[in-house]
Amino acid sequence: MSIGVHNIGQGCVTCLDHDEHYILTFPNGYGRQSILTVPWIELGGECSINCSKTGYNASIVFHTKPFYGGKKHRITAEIFSPNDKKPFCSIEGEWNGVMYAKYSTGENAVFIDTKKMPTIKKKVRKLEDQDDFESRCLWKDVTYNLK
Repeated sequence: MSIGVHNIGQGCVTCLDHDEHYILTFPNGYGRQSILTVPWIELGGECSINCSKTGYNASIVFHTKPFYGGKKHRITAEIFSPNDKKPFCSIEGEWNGVMYAKYSTGENAVFIDTKKMPTIKKKVRKLEDQDDFESRCLWKDVTYNLK
């Protein structure tokens, strides 16, 4: 008993302070439930992040939970310098928890602990100030009816 969403296309994140543009792909999303468990949401599949200006890139794998055993929300990633075939950093952990980095220098460290990150409230223009095809304006009726 599950449902899957295959995300296609790509996104672009711009780091204005460095004039860098990152092109990224998205993982698939799954809603899962077995007869014996509480339903859960998970991500699965391969993603990439590339910066054409610097040449740095990352390959990310979101691992789905096996039917028997295993952990939920696992992630592994490798980060590459321009023109390198071997990663200078490998990351593993849980995408909604703690991720650990192993560097090619031999150093190991916490990469990020998402549980300790502060929550930042989104800054969104009022609906009446948005264009017709901006996300919140476009989906306002669906959001209203879901609530």
